[in-house]
Amino acid sequence: MPLIRRSTAAAAAMTALLVVSASACGPGDDEAGSASSTSAASDGQQAKDGIRLPKGIPTSLDDLKKWKEGGWKDWDNWARKASDFANPVIRNFWQPSRMAKAKDSPNTVSAKTAGQNQPATDPEPPAVPAKQVSRPYHQNMAPVGKVFFDSPEGPMVCSGTVVDDPAHPGKSNLVWTAGHCVHSGKKGGWMRNIVFVPSYNDDGLSADKAETAAQREVTPYGVWWADWSQTSSEWIDEGGKTGGVSSSYDFAVLHVKPENGGGKSLQETVGAAVPVWFGAPSADRVSSIGAYGYPAAPPYDGAKMFNCASRPGRLSFSPAAPTMYRIGCSMTGGTSGGGWFVNRGGKTVLVSNSSIGSYGHTWLAGPHLGTEAKAVFGAISEKFAGKG
Repeated sequence: MPLIRRSTAAAAAMTALLVVSASACGPGDDEAGSASSTSAASDGQQAKDGIRLPKGIPTSLDDLKKWKEGGWKDWDNWARKASDFANPVIRNFWQPSRMAKAKDSPNTVSAKTAGQNQPATDPEPPAVPAKQVSRPYHQNMAPVGKVFFDSPEGPMVCSGTVVDDPAHPGKSNLVWTAGHCVHSGKKGGWMRNIVFVPSYNDDGLSADKAETAAQREVTPYGVWWADWSQTSSEWIDEGGKTGGVSSSYDFAVLHVKPENGGGKSLQETVGAAVPVWFGAPSADRVSSIGAYGYPAAPPYDGAKMFNCASRPGRLSFSPAAPTMYRIGCSMTGGTSGGGWFVNRGGKTVLVSNSSIGSYGHTWLAGPHLGTEAKAVFGAISEKFAGKG
């Protein structure tokens, strides 16, 4: 059974590769726009069945056709509220050439303003050079992939991780990433055409070759469209591009479905997923964390997967917000949303995601996943608990 072999090999390789320890079935294509918006805000447009939908979201087959032909570019109608998310599938939209043009989604902060006056902030960590992950990726870090999306600035890219779903053991369709990869925060709303590509560029082709490669080489397990997204209310209300208190809540979870349909879940297709450890020990009680992702800003080009492993320190922007993890790492934009892992009892688990980095690309910081993150995760898991 290839799937079982892949799953076993991936789990073993992940555990060996990290060497870290801690001390303590969605709606159909043409229904996607309406079905995922049934709890939409009351200030939306009125659909024929009486359900109010966010302004600008397709409510009929004609509207959906217009959306797919470019109507999604109308950013004047930018759905903002948590209940407004809609992401209709556009088949063959994310081709290798378009993926290659996606830019990193920067979320950087000056080291001088990064919580240096907070007692819970540790000294800035020394820089740690990122290392390339061994290929093919599906044999080493199978749950990791890239998140692509459209913003007013054009196509952009982040990283993400397939995570376990307790409502669907062994059959998860959930992807963990950063809040700023799906929602622009205080000054905007939901991004559009959000997809996840597990094991992107599995064999590590150069950027030039990946841009012209066959689809199967770049997307070995297909393109998975988000039919729902959940992020924190703190990020939606206060999030921005330069770090701050909202970075402590810069996480998100996607529920995805395959672009071309099929009966298997994302976890079954990829052969691996990792559990999320909510309430993991604080940074001063963790010996090492491994951060993974696809850095896209120079000197990287977004084509290959990298990782950093080092002892974390603490980063705090406010005593009222959870204290973040911070590690020395040279990875740049595009890494955002990529998973941070530790070894818990011999099992690889996710404890954070890349949120912000320094202007000089010497460190990365990620949120501590506490009660707020657990609530976000629980909401999306429960939403799809009764669906196949």
